[in-house]
Amino acid sequence: MSATATTHVVGDTVALTDRSLRHILRSPDTIITTAVTPVALMLLFVYVFGGAIHGGSTASYVDYLLPGILLITVASGVAYTAYRLFLDLQGGIVERFQSMPIARPSVLWAHVLTSMAANLTSVVLVVGIALLMGFRTGTTVLAWLAVAGILVLFTLTLTWIAVLAGLSAKTVDGASAFSYPLIFLPFISSAFVPTESMPTAVAWFAEHQPVTAVVDSIRALFAQEPVGGDLWVALVWLVGILVLAYALSVRAYRRKVG
Repeated sequence: MSATATTHVVGDTVALTDRSLRHILRSPDTIITTAVTPVALMLLFVYVFGGAIHGGSTASYVDYLLPGILLITVASGVAYTAYRLFLDLQGGIVERFQSMPIARPSVLWAHVLTSMAANLTSVVLVVGIALLMGFRTGTTVLAWLAVAGILVLFTLTLTWIAVLAGLSAKTVDGASAFSYPLIFLPFISSAFVPTESMPTAVAWFAEHQPVTAVVDSIRALFAQEPVGGDLWVALVWLVGILVLAYALSVRAYRRKVG
């Protein structure tokens, strides 16, 4: 791709992303709604179940619980990406863009960047509430940057899955329904309780699915403990799923718009 073509794609992506972000700013309840479910879960598990699950200490359970809640926050938020993309396709705005001198990749990337901005804002909001609930970590700036990097990669991966769902859906409900399994997946992982406490078959699944590796990596970074092989397992899962979701999304988009 030439420098001129690259500049064209970047310029169009910035313009379309600005359009999408303005829509969100006019309706900030999108971000608030995204954060409501994970915050409600955090309050429920910490103050209702926390004492029983974590030996009576709700403060330490916030520290244990937060990594999984952050992943649920992102999983809840990406449903809006699929929903907005589906509405753009059904409303004809994408076809209108195709009749204009707009770079084709910029349409998808605008939705992706908007999702990243909205979901990471929700993550920051949830972390703020966790701090009010007693979450504490003495970890280093470098470890915080590592946590941020994992969450950015996780958000990017789920966003491209959402793009694929938005391109493939036949109805509005179908466009957002894909997120339900993603939200449920942390419940069958180490996010809420150690996998050792689960029945054998469930524990095997929990230990070998990607969410557990991501949760354990973030938890170790917050606790200033060695991350071990969990980080590499998490990165392999996330990068592999990201590449597959991206390739399938680009293919589906080309079929959709011709």
